[in-house]
Amino acid sequence: MNTAQQRAKRQQKVEELCAATLRALTGDAQLHYRGRRLHRGARPLPMHAPHQRVDTDLDGFDACRAAADGMALRLLYSDPDLHRRLCPAGGVERLVFEWLEQLRVETMVPADMPGMADNLVHRFEDWSRNFYREGLTEGRLGILLYTVAQMAWSRLMARQVLEETEDYIEGTRASLVGVLGTPLAGMRRHRDDQAEFARHALEVARVVDETMRSDRAEAGGDDSAPEPDEDDEAKSRFALLLDFDPDEGDGDNIAAATTGDSKVFEDAKQAYHVYTTRFDTEVAAGTLVRKALLREYRERVDKRISEQGINLPRLARMLGAILAQPQRDGWLFGQEEGRIDGARLSQLISSPAERRLFRQDQYLPKADCVVAFLVDCSGSMKTHAEPVAMMIDLLIRALEMVGVSTEMLGFTTGGWNGGRAAKAWMSEGRPPHPGRLNEVTHMVFKEADRNWRRTRIDMMALLKPDLFREGIDGEAVDWACNRLLARSEARRILIVISDGCPADSATGRANDEFYLDNHLKDVVARREAQGAVEILGLGVGLDLSPFYRRCLATDMSQALDNALFQDIVQLIGGRHRR
Repeated sequence: MNTAQQRAKRQQKVEELCAATLRALTGDAQLHYRGRRLHRGARPLPMHAPHQRVDTDLDGFDACRAAADGMALRLLYSDPDLHRRLCPAGGVERLVFEWLEQLRVETMVPADMPGMADNLVHRFEDWSRNFYREGLTEGRLGILLYTVAQMAWSRLMARQVLEETEDYIEGTRASLVGVLGTPLAGMRRHRDDQAEFARHALEVARVVDETMRSDRAEAGGDDSAPEPDEDDEAKSRFALLLDFDPDEGDGDNIAAATTGDSKVFEDAKQAYHVYTTRFDTEVAAGTLVRKALLREYRERVDKRISEQGINLPRLARMLGAILAQPQRDGWLFGQEEGRIDGARLSQLISSPAERRLFRQDQYLPKADCVVAFLVDCSGSMKTHAEPVAMMIDLLIRALEMVGVSTEMLGFTTGGWNGGRAAKAWMSEGRPPHPGRLNEVTHMVFKEADRNWRRTRIDMMALLKPDLFREGIDGEAVDWACNRLLARSEARRILIVISDGCPADSATGRANDEFYLDNHLKDVVARREAQGAVEILGLGVGLDLSPFYRRCLATDMSQALDNALFQDIVQLIGGRHRR
């Protein structure tokens, strides 16, 4: 396992633990991490308080756990509607108000959770040290925000400011104490009353904002003048903190901010449009490749699989343990307790000491489940075709050993750069925002009603290089889900195997670059909300969490091993990014 894969696994583990903590503390089962951000269902929950903004890939577990504790308190003790009504529009004033509200809820740690209180104190102190040592207090904005944060935290928590910077901020603190003393005292008194606390917090935010405006005016002779170079640098380092999405604040106490939004998709009110379906096809993949070549591919894959040393029976047992459920399967006869077996009553007369006259219900584990593998056959996946084929082949064999029905599907396009669909669009005058602008090809490598032995040759069509073109993931996920919904099994699982975002050059040029991304997110969110199909993401060298709630990043450049299949079993069992 290389360094990148180890880092990804560590990040996933940290996010799983933090999400579990949040769900336990708040009782909200919809909380989970996706794309390194906390979500409630499909809605992201950003944290604007600077001391609680962590990167799970870079920060230690202690920082991430403290951020989870802080977010839990925010969700529990902050009224989102009231916060939204009172919150300033943006800029420094908004930042200070968000920050003070977070500090308020952090004073409300339950008395029986001293560990949480320690986590939050240590996190604020660590952030303070890092902020100071990185030189962020050298500009006017930095020293002002830092000093106000120290003063507010000290007053609310009844603790001393950080000793390391106490002398450094003394001058700024002395200049502020006259105007901030009263609102800080009011914040302390009313920390249990959000509305009354907000009145004083808004006064603090207003003072900070006016101080910044005054400094700018003095420096440039104009309230709107740019700051000196040192503050320009500080401003750039605070850019993410001061950048608030104008569409935030529609119901969550920490408003959602999304990146990579498609304006075309939003303008159409989340309605996905397909320019033409005339050239779309659904085809049996085995018919696209010569049988002799398929057999050659099969021999090559069989040889590679035999070299991997995968314990297939063990893998089957692991999958059976999470997918099979006990179901009644007839009777167990000759038991010493249970229901009387009428056929054995005569033995009671001939052998009065005979006790094995009863029968019991017999339960055997059976898997009432279907699993479909949906493979992204875009051009970038071409180099991963062989290890992906080997992995799916082994998983299908193991699943069928425990009675699970399986399907292998794929998706690509019929041509590059839009194919015939794009040509039709151009011949009709290039109307604006045409939506999806390519010919979709959905491929069936293995149907659920045909077992592995009958389809093992056709499955190898995945190795044909010229099948890989471009990818329109959202429609493929919808198609695969519809196929699963037509099945009678009680549990339906779709595993999407991909190495990146949806990619179709013609659609991106004619609409915008995030059009297909937004459609995929919309499809997955809708299908997850329906709950009839479980959708999992298996990333090939990439974290797919921006699209799939449950996902796993894998490294297909390395040899397949038992550890990889254990991770996949855990993913199916729901232990990744739940």
